[in-house]
Amino acid sequence: MFNTVLVNGPGGDPCVYLEMKYRRRALLFDLGDLHVLPPRNILKVEHICVSHTHMDHFIGFDHLVRICLGRDRHIALYGPPGFLEQVESRLHAYTWNLVEQYVNDFVLIATEVDPKGRMKTRRFPCRRAFRAEGEDEVRPFDGSLFEDRYFSLQGAFLDHKIPCLAFRVEEKRRINIRKDALHELGLPTGPWLNGLKDCLVNDCPPDFPVRIWWKNEAGLSMERWAPLGTLVERIVKITPGQKIAYVTDAVYSEDNAGIIVNLARDADILFIEGSFLDVEADQAARKYHLTARQAGALAGKAGVKRMIPFHFSPKYRGWEDQLIEEAETAFSGHSDQREAL
Repeated sequence: MFNTVLVNGPGGDPCVYLEMKYRRRALLFDLGDLHVLPPRNILKVEHICVSHTHMDHFIGFDHLVRICLGRDRHIALYGPPGFLEQVESRLHAYTWNLVEQYVNDFVLIATEVDPKGRMKTRRFPCRRAFRAEGEDEVRPFDGSLFEDRYFSLQGAFLDHKIPCLAFRVEEKRRINIRKDALHELGLPTGPWLNGLKDCLVNDCPPDFPVRIWWKNEAGLSMERWAPLGTLVERIVKITPGQKIAYVTDAVYSEDNAGIIVNLARDADILFIEGSFLDVEADQAARKYHLTARQAGALAGKAGVKRMIPFHFSPKYRGWEDQLIEEAETAFSGHSDQREAL
């Protein structure tokens, strides 16, 4: 399950923090200003999805590197055409003559995605002064950026007068623990439940022994064992995983609208830009952005459960409620139309 935070609010630099509850893992959508994000949260980040490298979407890169220096961290970054050279240029702007002495292994693994259907990955290890290591890995891009046992990450290109990536992260399945059932069986809560969930993710057999451990009131370690199948039957409820989409910096066009609706379809949460009020639709089009009304309508067509508009133009500072209201009105109207059908 993801906890999500719009780091700088709807009018600040774009950045969304997604944390996997109970697993100390996190993702970022875009790299706007990160100074308000606590370092302990930044140090959980494993994947960063950069829509494009306009300054307000990428200014947080240096702060990220600064926080992670001297740490054992491998961070994967994904970005549009030209991304590898831009990451390399940022890293080469600094002097790294002492990093070979570091014991810990900090590596940036940057992937550049091409609209023509190709991905290219390059590794930048800190202890090599962030010089590229080995040959670039080149592979086909079919929309999938990353997948493991817990979630998948997809990307799609939008037109912002340059290629701009939109993203979708999807939890594989949600494994819920019934606390009332735990209580009835006299079982404790605690870290052992993560082990139980890992057994399910790894498709262990029903007779697989699960270690249940805790500390009693005297601080002594206690344990018991139970078959996985019995625990699943009594205390586990499995539901579909959470789906979160992120869309920013796109002109309203037929092509972009179709891509956005397809990417965000049935998402639990859609973060979507709504930079201008609809009375300034011409201005939004000239700047290759969506209006709040367009954002709300697209969210409604996609059937998302919750829409969070953001990336408001600075001209609306102090008037953000107008943009939110316009987006929500358009979103609700489309929701009503779906229910009527």
